[in-house]
Amino acid sequence: MTCFVPRVLHYESLPSTNTEAARLAHEGASEGLSVVADEQTAGRGRLARRWSSPKGAGLYLSLLLRPKISQDYWPLLTFVAALAVADAVKDEYQLDTDIKWPNDLLAGERKFCGILAEVVETNGGRAVVIGIGVNLTAAAVPEDLRDVATSVSEASGREPNRDALLSALLRLLESWYAVLQSNGGPTELLTAWMARSSYAFGKPVRVRDGERTLAGVTQGLDSRGGLRLRQQNGEIVTLMAGDVTNLRAVN
Repeated sequence: MTCFVPRVLHYESLPSTNTEAARLAHEGASEGLSVVADEQTAGRGRLARRWSSPKGAGLYLSLLLRPKISQDYWPLLTFVAALAVADAVKDEYQLDTDIKWPNDLLAGERKFCGILAEVVETNGGRAVVIGIGVNLTAAAVPEDLRDVATSVSEASGREPNRDALLSALLRLLESWYAVLQSNGGPTELLTAWMARSSYAFGKPVRVRDGERTLAGVTQGLDSRGGLRLRQQNGEIVTLMAGDVTNLRAVN
């Protein structure tokens, strides 16, 4: 089992912390490199969506990992990040959160953190860059997303301290990453994730997976983090990616 040693590079402004971390990975940067920016001018989320990253309003972090575990378990790296964020905001702000599959952090059903993992081919082998964007203040939330997004300060009623949150987050990322690499680690990680997510079991949802849309009730996760969904006909399907919408009932 390997544990990374965090090394933080701080920038006033970047197009994307993920792009910069990937560039440094190509140059041979070691596991644990963490790129932090005060703002991103071209921040991105899942499915090539733009991630609003105004100066001083959020924590914009990308972590470089070079996992030695089987690539079958690499999808669980976003679960590592989600658990670390959930624990960090709990420790620093006493903020109770929810995790919506696969990797959105919610407070009061509104999103305050997104996670994006990207595989990078380097001379030293495949690496993974995990981008984490946390809305710290209301300024991080675009006006047209106020109904579905929030910030740490709004949800907790406390003034956020980016440096303190970064320190806690890196410590917890290292801890959960060590869990993933331990004997029985994937099972332990998934068990912890499901315990923190109201979306894991018994949640009526609609999932858009590419061009298809499925509705059903969640039935937990499989060994690779896929969402198990029981449809109206009783059939259980497993989804490895998709956008989840919470439904009050499934017709």
